[in-house]
Amino acid sequence: MSSTPVYIICSPRPQVGKTLTARLLAEFLLLKNGDVACFDVNLKEPSLLDYLPRVTETADVIDTYGKMQLMDRVIVNDGVAKVIDLGYHAFDEFFKMSNEIGLMKEALRRRVAPIVLFVADTDRVSVRSFQMLYDMVPANALVVIDNEFVVRGELPPAMTRSRILALRALPVFLKTYIDRLNFSFTGYLRQEKDSSTELHQWIRRNYTMFRDLELSTVPQR
Repeated sequence: MSSTPVYIICSPRPQVGKTLTARLLAEFLLLKNGDVACFDVNLKEPSLLDYLPRVTETADVIDTYGKMQLMDRVIVNDGVAKVIDLGYHAFDEFFKMSNEIGLMKEALRRRVAPIVLFVADTDRVSVRSFQMLYDMVPANALVVIDNEFVVRGELPPAMTRSRILALRALPVFLKTYIDRLNFSFTGYLRQEKDSSTELHQWIRRNYTMFRDLELSTVPQR
């Protein structure tokens, strides 16, 4: 049995495509494995719970009880991949907690594989936050998401030290289309017969990207 992956999608900044990344990843895992457990740590709507209510529950890291409840659910090798959509308001508190409890070492002991997907921006807060993660998270477990709709140009040099996954920018009309609460990426792939459409290829490319990420970061027995 392989280790169970726990994907932590995060950014200290709002509106950088964090929940979009979490949606894509969660739908890919649901398609691939038949199951996924998602945790929504956000203040504002729409959030992951609004898009994928069947596989998502809310969580918080405001107090000790909320923190331990979340950790008890995710740090378990049950074969069900976990996705945490970590709101920007909870970024500092979550990783402070992770450092205090030794999350990475405890996860390794329990055969759980945390993977931090940091959604990039070019501001000082993002650069400083990434550096904190770079010093805390093992190199093979830290991935930068370069959302081209947000980062219109080069990434900050500090972020190029980690593995980078590029989320290509879609035309505005397609972005508006996929932002609808009832839109499903997998549903679109199944319903759209023309595989040459821009959206079809965009979804397939991102699913392939996540498949390759899983193969290269989740330890096997």
